[in-house]
Amino acid sequence: MSRLVRWLRLALYAGLALLLAGILALAVAYWLISPRIPDVQALREVELQVPMSVYARDGELIAVFGEFRRYPVRIGDVPEQVKQAFIAIEDARFYEHQGLDWRGIGRAIWLLATTDDARVPGGSTITQQVARQFFLSSEYSYSRKLMEMLTALKMERELTKDEIFELYLNKGFFGNRAYGVAAAAEFYYGKRLDELTLGQAAVLASIPKFPSSGNPITNPERALIRRNYVLVRMHELGFIDRAAMTAAQAEPMDAEPHEPPVQVEAPYVAEMVRQAMVDRYGGDVLNQGMHVYTTIDAKAQNAANLAVRGGLLDYDRRHGWRGAEDRVELPEGEDDPAVLRAHLRGAVSVGGLLPALVLESGASSARVMLANGREVELGSDAVRWTRRAPRQLFTRGDIIRLQPGGDADSYVLAQVPKAQAALVSLRPEDGALHALVGGFSFAANKFNRVTQAQRQPGSAFKPFVYAAAFERGFTPASIVLDAPVVFNDRWTGRVWSPQNDDGQFRGPMRLREALVQSRNLVSVRVLDALGVDFTRQYVARFGFPEQGLPPNLTMALGTTSVPPLTVARGYSVFANGGFLVDPWFIERIYDRDGVLIARTHPAVACRDCFERRVLETSTSTIVDGFDLGPAGGGMSFGGEVDGFDLGAAPRPATADVAEAQETMPAAPALPPITEEDRRAAAEFVGPPYVQLAPRAIDERTAFQVTSLMHDVVQRGTGTAARVLERPDIGGKTGSTNEHRDAWFSGFGADLVTTVWVGMDDFTTLGFREYGGRAALPIWIDYMRVALDGRPVEDERVPQGLVPTYVDRGSGYPVGAGTPGALREFFKTEDLERLATRGYDSYPSTSEQEAFDIF
Repeated sequence: MSRLVRWLRLALYAGLALLLAGILALAVAYWLISPRIPDVQALREVELQVPMSVYARDGELIAVFGEFRRYPVRIGDVPEQVKQAFIAIEDARFYEHQGLDWRGIGRAIWLLATTDDARVPGGSTITQQVARQFFLSSEYSYSRKLMEMLTALKMERELTKDEIFELYLNKGFFGNRAYGVAAAAEFYYGKRLDELTLGQAAVLASIPKFPSSGNPITNPERALIRRNYVLVRMHELGFIDRAAMTAAQAEPMDAEPHEPPVQVEAPYVAEMVRQAMVDRYGGDVLNQGMHVYTTIDAKAQNAANLAVRGGLLDYDRRHGWRGAEDRVELPEGEDDPAVLRAHLRGAVSVGGLLPALVLESGASSARVMLANGREVELGSDAVRWTRRAPRQLFTRGDIIRLQPGGDADSYVLAQVPKAQAALVSLRPEDGALHALVGGFSFAANKFNRVTQAQRQPGSAFKPFVYAAAFERGFTPASIVLDAPVVFNDRWTGRVWSPQNDDGQFRGPMRLREALVQSRNLVSVRVLDALGVDFTRQYVARFGFPEQGLPPNLTMALGTTSVPPLTVARGYSVFANGGFLVDPWFIERIYDRDGVLIARTHPAVACRDCFERRVLETSTSTIVDGFDLGPAGGGMSFGGEVDGFDLGAAPRPATADVAEAQETMPAAPALPPITEEDRRAAAEFVGPPYVQLAPRAIDERTAFQVTSLMHDVVQRGTGTAARVLERPDIGGKTGSTNEHRDAWFSGFGADLVTTVWVGMDDFTTLGFREYGGRAALPIWIDYMRVALDGRPVEDERVPQGLVPTYVDRGSGYPVGAGTPGALREFFKTEDLERLATRGYDSYPSTSEQEAFDIF
């Protein structure tokens, strides 16, 4: 036997031995690794992280929360050219192989053997990438690679190609927090998948290899090269012809950031929803794909935004130009647009006010540049409110703010207001928030003044004191002395003498006139007659925390500190006939599959419903000797946010129903939902009966106070609201010492709205900045839109109130034909008492001029 034959035989034996050793090694490796191969069937039920979406009542998008931008899409809804683009660049033989591409693996092994690189491209199919994304880490090791290959083979046996491809398209990272191809299409192009051009589809397919350093926003040059390569591969594979490839390569690289198309600007509401959902479900709720529908009305919310911003800008203009916001050194002759725009980098829009760089300022006009590089000329009209020429206002290099005008080409000089405002509007029938604005700009300051600010309501608190008076036998015609009062503080020895806003005293006057004219000293004397302890207990029934109410006569002037929401809730008691409702804002919640998992069932006033009539004829509550009516009815629950109840689905009154109903069941992972399942879910999330709000005050008292507040609008401190030309509106202005707070709280149709204006640092708003001047215009601008189309509510006189004519001077009942007599409403028992006992039956108020404050 020749030497060559012997060597060939030895080589054959050695090769067979190596092959057997390799097979044995693979068998041992498989034996060791196979128990750790994951159950790929779990991929059929996997729930990808999807952001939480928040909507207005009618479905307009308010916000999207979550760590990831992701919108899972079914493979059948992905356009063919999008699928082909990914296959061309990632795995050309995807629909042919069984999970592993042996050509690619061979190429990778060859590169490892012939180069010094520790990592080489190629070898990973789409199936392997899905296995790595869902089950494995990104660690680079042979054991991890072997596990990836074995998992891929198992996936191919148990899942269809389309199921694997769908997982790949929805899981992949595309940079800029975009996960999945649908989210990438929206972020980079603001489009749905079926709206993408061929070139745009190729760009998206090129991103997953280098999502951070190769996306079209971070590195458009690299993205262009990658896009063109994808198009070439699509042509080579026969997916597109040469003409289509050439046309797509000529498309401009037009990617730019596109945030979700928010339809309703309500960031303070969105943050309240986010906090409430996290408190209720835990932090991961933001990635579970829930859809939260709020009680917010889109039209009213947009009106509230405009009203608050317009009112604050008007206030700011009344107090003059404060100067440029900032200044940069801008050498003469420097006109490079890129350099000029760089000075505005980081300056963002605040409350719709755009930053601008002053390039040139003259006697009658100024030339400025916006952050987008556009140059704008400001004429004299744009700065007219300052009563100065542009040259006197700013110079080259100043950074100022512009407010967009009525058309696209007009701008007005503006400045970010120093003052802040809050507006909250709710439905008094059930407490549902209708609109809410917590400040001038959420982006600039996330402090929600509606729920978090503790401010003194001033004279806006007086209606609550008057309500207590009407429960103690006072009537709107009762005479009280408007005269000086001095407070003596026995502990400090200090003396405080409150004044009326106009510094004058009107002597004896009817309570109706006292509220219409907002006479401080009358309120103090009324509170003295009622007693502080009684009044604190009574006012607490409007939702005010009793421990926060001053235990002295200063309470009559609204010296308690409460958030605007508490004031609005209190006014809702007057508007709904005497019932205390809980503010709430989450109406219903759906899981990612569109299944209703929670619905709020708030306690309602429901004056005319059968349940209320039954309840109010069966039981009543007596407090300090006066009848408040029944205290029955359910109170909603669900935890507190900023001190008020969220109004989640309330617990039923009976224990057996309470045990059967979970308040917020966790989002179930279910197979496709049937209509029967949907009906069952809808029945599960709430009781079928009416939840009644508890009675807070006598309905007749509520009517008397609202009657007074109608007059405040018709001929008192709120007369500016008459411009709305609605007889059903009423309210009360409020101001505090040194004009630190300005309020208007009122009602109309089926809405209660409270507006507050003030400085966050509690400094003064300025001379004569009363509630009627600083807050009421905002209330009017909002209610003009919010009440549009709502019918005027007719006056509803409760049983037990008697229309009576009274003498203008004495307030005592007189005959209907008496000259100068005024029509007033008396409770039956008060009128009978006056008829039998005369003037002596009126509650007495002190005429002294000095009181101990404690």
